Amino acid sequence: MDGGQSRISTLFSRGWRYLLLRGIAAIAFGLLTWFQPGITLTALLLLFGSYAIVDGVLAIWAAVAGHGAEEYWWVLLLGGLISVAVGALAFTQPHLTALALLFYIAAWAIGTGVVEIVAAIRIRREVRGEWRLILAGLVSVAFGFFLIARPGSGALTVLWLIGTYAVALGIILVMLAFKARSFGKELAGAAA
Repeated sequence: MDGGQSRISTLFSRGWRYLLLRGIAAIAFGLLTWFQPGITLTALLLLFGSYAIVDGVLAIWAAVAGHGAEEYWWVLLLGGLISVAVGALAFTQPHLTALALLFYIAAWAIGTGVVEIVAAIRIRREVRGEWRLILAGLVSVAFGFFLIARPGSGALTVLWLIGTYAVALGIILVMLAFKARSFGKELAGAAA
């Protein structure tokens, strides 16, 4: 096994937990949005801001942990920084209208999706099953563009779409986490 596979093995054996936590956080956010559709815009904004910051911090943490093992760690770092910035913006501008929130979420989803697609393309030679990360990125980008194309949708419809997007993304990230875990074990076993 070459040094590249060893680095990838180390990254996956450490990083799968971060993916799992991101997935669980996305699912929790989506379920809360589904089961509490009557929440106010401010509460949704704070909930979304919290989710975006937690997601961003976990991505930054994974990037820093993979800094020495992976040369493309900066892609994950960039995605985490975008997520934290959007979350912080949600907290500093609580008086936003529903339309502005919609565009914040759309921009965040598109930015996150593009970063996920780029990361998947970068690792496609070393990792089987990278399609899951590409799929997560495509879902994010499609969701963002859908929100931009349909800004006049009712608030409840937007809440359901946001919840559905978060649950779908969370499920994909959880699947990716377990794939990364098993792949890291396979690479570690091959090295022995």
